[in-house]
Amino acid sequence: MTTKRQFDYKIGDRVAERPKIHGIFASKESIQKVAAYRSQRYGTVVGLNIKLNRNGSKRKYLLVKWDCVTTPMEHEQTRICPVSELERLTKEVLVPGE
Repeated sequence: MTTKRQFDYKIGDRVAERPKIHGIFASKESIQKVAAYRSQRYGTVVGLNIKLNRNGSKRKYLLVKWDCVTTPMEHEQTRICPVSELERLTKEVLVPGE
């Protein structure tokens, strides 16, 4: 089954890490330790690549130069969102009570 891509990226686009659902059961101390090292990353797309997964399906990868890192990193496009969509996507994945 194929679905329509939410976003099409091009070189020069400003992006952020896509918000993740928080559903991990852990102690309060563990959560605080992880939170100290977790921050939202922002960057710029500097390259596009298509790779085949083990089933032979084509997957799009973005080469992102994060603002906090000197070298670009490759990420599958499903882990990335445009900066303009970050607030909306964050509201969609928030769990009430967090």
